[in-house]
Amino acid sequence: MDFSNLFNFIAHEWVLVATLVVLIFLYMWRERVKSGRLLSPHEVTQLVNQGESVLIDLRDAADYKAGHIVNSINIAYTKLTTDSALVAEHKAKTLILVDKMGQHAGTVGRKLGKEGFTVCRLNGGIAEWKAQTLPLIKGK
Repeated sequence: MDFSNLFNFIAHEWVLVATLVVLIFLYMWRERVKSGRLLSPHEVTQLVNQGESVLIDLRDAADYKAGHIVNSINIAYTKLTTDSALVAEHKAKTLILVDKMGQHAGTVGRKLGKEGFTVCRLNGGIAEWKAQTLPLIKGK
C-alpha cells in the first residue's frame, strides 16, 4: 500500500487535517461530557456521604444481589432507558450511575442529562469498585 499520496495530502492540506482532528476531539469531548462526569470510587464515596447524590445501579437484579454498593437503588439499564420517571423523585440530587464496567452508564447518562437530571458515572463501574476492594452488600 502506497501512503505517499496520503502524506502529500497531509503536507499540503495541513490546515484541513488539523481542523478535522480538532473537530473529532471536540465531538468526542462533548459526547463524553453530555453523558455525565466520570467519578472515581473515592469521589463517589464523598458525594454519597454528603447526602447530595443517589446511586443508581443499572445492572440486572441477579448481579445486584451478588454485590452492590450500600444504599444504591437497582433499576435495570433496560428499564431506565425507556422510563426516566423511575428516578423522577431524585431530580434535585446528582444521580451517580453504576454498571458492570462503564459500558451502559454513558447511554443512560446522556438520556437523563437531556431530561434535566444532573448525572455522574462511576468510572470503570462496579468492576473498578471491586478492584479497589471497597465494600459491597450481598443479597437484598
